[in-house]
Amino acid sequence: MSNKLVSVKDYEIYAVKTLPKTVLGYYTSGACEEYTLSQNKQAFNRLRIIPRMLRNVCNRDYSVTVLGNRVRIPIGISPCAMHKMAHEDGECASAKAAGKHGAIFIHATLSTCSIEEVARAAPDTIKWFQLYIYKDKEMTKTLIRRAERAGYKALVLTVDAPVFGIRYIDIKNNFSLPSHLRLGNFTEEKSVISKSDGSGLTNYVTSLFEEKLVWEDVKWLKSITNLPIVVKGILSVADAKIAADIGCHAVFVSNHGGRQLDTAPASIEALPSIVKEVGHRIDVYLDCGIRHGTDVFKALALGAKMVFLAQPILWGLTYDGQKGVEDVLEIIINEFDNTMALTGCRTLADIEKDMVVHESIYSKL
Repeated sequence: MSNKLVSVKDYEIYAVKTLPKTVLGYYTSGACEEYTLSQNKQAFNRLRIIPRMLRNVCNRDYSVTVLGNRVRIPIGISPCAMHKMAHEDGECASAKAAGKHGAIFIHATLSTCSIEEVARAAPDTIKWFQLYIYKDKEMTKTLIRRAERAGYKALVLTVDAPVFGIRYIDIKNNFSLPSHLRLGNFTEEKSVISKSDGSGLTNYVTSLFEEKLVWEDVKWLKSITNLPIVVKGILSVADAKIAADIGCHAVFVSNHGGRQLDTAPASIEALPSIVKEVGHRIDVYLDCGIRHGTDVFKALALGAKMVFLAQPILWGLTYDGQKGVEDVLEIIINEFDNTMALTGCRTLADIEKDMVVHESIYSKL
């Protein structure tokens, strides 16, 4: 039997067998009973693609302009923390892999490679910086200035984590950052997630992140930088409208990988109503649950301008560093290309909303 890895699932199986228990638990776990975590994938499976036939699909082109930059594909790498737990090259490898495919890389605040290290490693990759607002506003401002100087093209403000969700697996595993690793963007005690009775990450967040985060903080952020602001973690129409009204450049529909509020909707379930409300005014992006090229197509059909991946990137990184991430991206891009051809779409503009319907609606057609 061949050991060749041909699907994202193959890479996941390898990672599950390979990663240490505490690392695997951190990368894979969701909040509480993990209902939302499971729904992120299942909600995609409840959607049906209705293809169109006899349409010329030669010379397919998936390029798109996002926040002023032209990218080759509407697929990027979502911010996820601590890549070096998967491979020693960490976020530098993931960013370089993104650049190979013309994808956007979002660099997490809680990364194990610094802003500057990733900038040097992947100078040609379009990079955005994911930001948390700290209780110490000067610390937040310093991170922003560093991202600006390093050539990052946007700030992605995560707003769904004033406190961290209750993650049973991390608590049981007493999760902490392995002792040989540090958070790359900080020095001294702020670079260490220590062992504790329960999740060390939750304790870290509680001590440093701003629990009183409000829309005024977003306005403050806009006042101190000229970088585009993307608000990540939006699941309600009302919040999407506020983001658009105060001048944010995009909203990022996301439930934080099912890791924050359990029984919140899957991202793909929340997407259509948010697109209807603000999609004509600002960009709308999506992550959580993307595993296949068909998932990419479904999200774009329902109005997302781009989609982003997290866990599949970590599986590829675990398998073979940068090359593994490149291969995982290649699989999803190839599946997306195949889906486009089989649905009669040559460009992203050819994707029509009524090509994707919920299974309950399709059964009545």
